[in-house]
Amino acid sequence: MPASTSVIADLCIYLLTWNVGTHSPKDLSLTSMLELNGTTSCPQNKLPDIYVVGMQEVSTNQVLNIFQDDPWVLKLASALSEYEYVKVESKQLQGILITMFAQHKHIPHMKDIETDETRTGWGGVWGNKGAVSIRLSLYGTGAVFVCSHLAAHDAKLKERIEDYHQIVDNHKYHVKGYPRIFDHDFVFWLGDLNFRLSGEMSAWDIRNAVENESYDELLKLDQLTLLRETGNAFSLLEEQLPKFAPTFKFHEGGNEYNLKRRPAWCDRILHRVQANSYPSIMLSAQQLSYQSKMDYTLSDHKPVTATFSYKIETHNLSYTDEELHEMTHGAGSTMSNPFKAELESFQ
Repeated sequence: MPASTSVIADLCIYLLTWNVGTHSPKDLSLTSMLELNGTTSCPQNKLPDIYVVGMQEVSTNQVLNIFQDDPWVLKLASALSEYEYVKVESKQLQGILITMFAQHKHIPHMKDIETDETRTGWGGVWGNKGAVSIRLSLYGTGAVFVCSHLAAHDAKLKERIEDYHQIVDNHKYHVKGYPRIFDHDFVFWLGDLNFRLSGEMSAWDIRNAVENESYDELLKLDQLTLLRETGNAFSLLEEQLPKFAPTFKFHEGGNEYNLKRRPAWCDRILHRVQANSYPSIMLSAQQLSYQSKMDYTLSDHKPVTATFSYKIETHNLSYTDEELHEMTHGAGSTMSNPFKAELESFQ
């Protein structure tokens, strides 16, 4: 008999990272940035099932109110609510913010939702650098989304590597089977990773190479690409190499580079799938797009987006996502309220 395949979930997930340079959203339209205008890379040009937005340098000037979302989250909610998205979760650490929105129909298939944070900058005291994350059981699989802001400036490569390892070591969750970031079946990591170009090319030379669209040559100098190859950091993750211009550093209000800094691909999105963790179940995350949004000129960074097809399929077996959740997260970990993860003691 031929093998039969059944699909437990086939989702389109849209990821966005943007260093907003302490600016508020004010009257900024998010339609183009969120691809709500019919331009998505999702199959059949449909809207994404899930949005995950990571931001850095969100303004912390206002008095922090634990009962009210950041203005950026409210702005995103306003843009997405008319398309029947609901906020699943948000987490903020000083200027680092991650938030997730999903179409209403997916909410019953989201469980064990948890967040965590790791402070790195200034010895971890202030939290101006570090990471926030959201993890959940998504149609029975363990998924985690990490947003980080690593140490800045060309000379701080060692600190960026240390930041990464600190985040990986310190992020912990209480859900059975998934205590750490890389225990998850799906890992998505986005943010202002602040990696620069190695070597001595001047800002002007880099800009000239960018104008000639010599991205492949410049990416041979990209610190993140080099680190992943040597295994020093981010080597467990994959990245589709950018085919867009470096996203930092621009003069605010336009598309001209500010050559006080050497242009670099600071803003990145990476992922990892443990494809064959379970018998007869196949997990995949095909990347459908990787773009910068050049029409957004609010800050000295450009927003970067990526679209993924998140698939869970079975061979010769028929599972519900509830049954898959039992297999992956263990019996007894289902939460009655998907928005309140019951914490188990973590040993």
